Amino acid sequence: MLACVKSVANIGLESVEVSVEVDVAERGFPGFTIVGLPNKSIDEAKERVKTAINNAGASFPEKRITVNLAPADLPKQGSAYDLPIALGILAASGSLDHVHLAGGYYYGELSLDGTLRPTRGVLLVAHLAGKQGVSGVYVPLPSANEGSVVSSVSTYPVKDLAELIDHLNGIKKITPLSVGMHPQPETRDEPEIDFAEISGQEAAKRACEIAAAGGHNLLMVGPPGAGKTMLAKALPGILPPLTKEEALEVTRIYSVAGLVVPGESLISKRPFRGPHHTSSRVALVGGGSSPEPGEVSLAHLGVLFLDELPEFPRSSIEVLRQPMEDGLVTISRAEARATYPAGFMMVASANPCPCGYLSHPTRACQCNPKQVARYRRRISGPILDRIDLHVFVDPVEADKLIAKTAPLPHTESTRTIRKRVIRARSRQGYRLGSHCGIYTNAQMSNRLVKKYCLLTPEASGILKLALQKYSLSARGYFKLIKVARTIADLAGSPQIAPIHMAEAIQYREKVF
Repeated sequence: MLACVKSVANIGLESVEVSVEVDVAERGFPGFTIVGLPNKSIDEAKERVKTAINNAGASFPEKRITVNLAPADLPKQGSAYDLPIALGILAASGSLDHVHLAGGYYYGELSLDGTLRPTRGVLLVAHLAGKQGVSGVYVPLPSANEGSVVSSVSTYPVKDLAELIDHLNGIKKITPLSVGMHPQPETRDEPEIDFAEISGQEAAKRACEIAAAGGHNLLMVGPPGAGKTMLAKALPGILPPLTKEEALEVTRIYSVAGLVVPGESLISKRPFRGPHHTSSRVALVGGGSSPEPGEVSLAHLGVLFLDELPEFPRSSIEVLRQPMEDGLVTISRAEARATYPAGFMMVASANPCPCGYLSHPTRACQCNPKQVARYRRRISGPILDRIDLHVFVDPVEADKLIAKTAPLPHTESTRTIRKRVIRARSRQGYRLGSHCGIYTNAQMSNRLVKKYCLLTPEASGILKLALQKYSLSARGYFKLIKVARTIADLAGSPQIAPIHMAEAIQYREKVF
């Protein structure tokens, strides 16, 4: 007897419908065969499915069972096919009515006792169901909240196989979830580091504010202990909350990576990723035999913090070129090809030289010119050209460090700066709202820069002088205008004035 159960294969952020065809033959020696390019984890499903069916109170047929995962030319992987295979066997053996299986996607990993374990990619399954007009998805209870954000699809949280069998046979129905389309309310905890706690560094704080407001890349150079890492860790506190569309984008990536906490629906906080400098190229941009998202994708619409940037292998730094430019990363492997979004804001820190004390006011540098030149060559010109803001973080003056027992009157808190950033992002959202997937000034194409970045005649004159003085590339030219547009947004100005352009130019000064 033949049965067919619908499931889904996730390849990167794309999903494909998979038909799980199960035949239970009356003749022939007992056996269990799975075909259709399954990987090792699917082949091991034979033991999980057999034990789960028996422990769920059903009867596993001791007959010749053949399972085909169609389309047969698409490589399949993962444990999410456990549930559709089990249901197909029950339907083909007469323990379950075929009619009740129609009109739904079944997706989930089975434990030996029949319970369903958290399974990655549930949000993508629900999205595909909405596109294909499928009425419902049956997924593990711990991961069901992910699928419930797709309002056009009924998401059924399944605790175990026995519960689903009773539901399909009409004995006891499972109530679909109704979490809704909105992210869970963001809990604004006290920031790990408040900007009011950072002594001095007003120029670097201002650069952090501009970077957060426009989504710009930021490089901080300074001696050890000047506060570069502290500033980077304080920066997430001034970032605005994710919008509904942004939350969906981020959650899709974390869902396919299996990083959504069981029970959550949407990621509510902007990502902050800080990989160690020993991280490989694959760890940064993604990869593996089946393409997995890397740090650049996990930091999408958030911050990728690279502490001590010159200490990263040069090959690892260079692979960031294309994601920084395009906001996407494409990973090609023999078995699959996947494209992940990578619209991150890179925040990097570096010492001015190997010992760290070049140009220090009180400590002598121990490096010779060749050592300094070799150290600085670790970061190539094309990478530096892709960084919008360059700022030198001076060592903190002793009197500010010792005498300060409370925030100084002119020192602003994270809460105050965040309000300005949110207002600036709102202006950008209003201006760029008609362009799908573009949320900040840093993401604007050259065409959008020409359309939305209006300069006063005086600002244009200053820009021409900057082009001649700094020999800016075409990329640097447009990045300079984008930064000036963000500064104008922070000031609430509809046009880019000379003061905005002048401030933007100072962040193109060579600091490394």
